[in-house]
Amino acid sequence: MTTTHADYRLSQLDELEAESIQIFREVAAEFEKPVLMFSGGKDSIVMLRLAEKAFFPAKIPFPMLQVDTGFDFPEVLETRDHWVNRLGVRMVVASVDDAIKNGVVVDDGKTSRNRLQIGTLLNAIEEEGFTAAFGGGRRDEEKARAKERVYSHRDEFGQWDPKMQRPELWSLYNGRIHGGEHMRIFPLSNWTELDIWDYIHREQIEIPSIYFSHQRRVILRDGMLLSESDAVQPKGNETVEERTVRFRTVGDMTLTGCVESTASTTAEIIEEIAVARVTERGATRGDDRFSEAAMEDRKKEGYF
Repeated sequence: MTTTHADYRLSQLDELEAESIQIFREVAAEFEKPVLMFSGGKDSIVMLRLAEKAFFPAKIPFPMLQVDTGFDFPEVLETRDHWVNRLGVRMVVASVDDAIKNGVVVDDGKTSRNRLQIGTLLNAIEEEGFTAAFGGGRRDEEKARAKERVYSHRDEFGQWDPKMQRPELWSLYNGRIHGGEHMRIFPLSNWTELDIWDYIHREQIEIPSIYFSHQRRVILRDGMLLSESDAVQPKGNETVEERTVRFRTVGDMTLTGCVESTASTTAEIIEEIAVARVTERGATRGDDRFSEAAMEDRKKEGYF
């Protein structure tokens, strides 16, 4: 049968890309002062690539915001700097160390740096006057994130109430806020971890080298392989071993584990993720293991 017209149907990845780009453009048009929260991980880098496409050939019309725990992986910070230099985007760094020194948050010696990010982030949003903050959360990551809408309202204290979320029928978003409030925006809500890797593979996106298989000195702790560092040393009967590993997610190195893997290319990682039955946060993030509702509790307080 002869085709008489072009087939304009989009692939799943193209549909996801188009939806995310539309969200970026709508937020830029609707909100006075948006910002893109940037961890240097794969999801925030994909967000940055989508924002680049959304406004090309102009520059991205909002800054990036990173909350520095003081325990970030050097490879992540190096990749962050490459992106910032290439795109010429203003980078705002909110340091947990500075927040402790200035009395913004209190380090009691028990609370993790990852949790201290909450007060540090909210203070930065308030000081800079940001009215919307893009985050890289995806619904498949964790059940609390599965509850969240694309536009997620935060009150004047930066807190989230899952029972007071606004409907988003037909992808229509309500961005109205009062003074002191802000909106969290999640352009990757409908993406999965596999979609992220498919997109990284297709677009040949630069990501931190620790996402790929490499030799690393690790410590087995609570069922997770933590990278040996000045901040992570053996306790009790723990030993340091050298294994072939990679990271599925990045964050505070004292709480982010790696997995044993020989996947050294994006194609091999895609094959590995396609058969995985545990999300990256469930497998390698110690801060999500404190309780069944650990993530939801942090999100209510203002976490990413």
